[in-house]
Amino acid sequence: MEFITTEYYLLLSGILFTIGIIGVLTRKNAIIIFMSIELMLNAVNLSLISFASSMNDAAGQVLLFFVMAVAAAEASVGLAIILAVFRKKGTISIDNINMLKK
Repeated sequence: MEFITTEYYLLLSGILFTIGIIGVLTRKNAIIIFMSIELMLNAVNLSLISFASSMNDAAGQVLLFFVMAVAAAEASVGLAIILAVFRKKGTISIDNINMLKK
């Protein structure tokens, strides 16, 4: 039986990270942009776990919990910002939101 090696996990992680970057750069909806950022963080988590398991070290798994905490905080703060902007402007399209310009 063949085992899946670390290279396959890193290839999948790279593909997921690339999809996330494309989503951030091309989409105009704020919720989709935050979903793309979450996808990029999950790609980093996958690479951390693959390196930790290949080196038999628990440091990557500990770092994974910190990345997951950052992702949870980013999701909650980002959603709160999106809701506040939607209440004020009535849209979540990035093109229509220019609150810093007067």
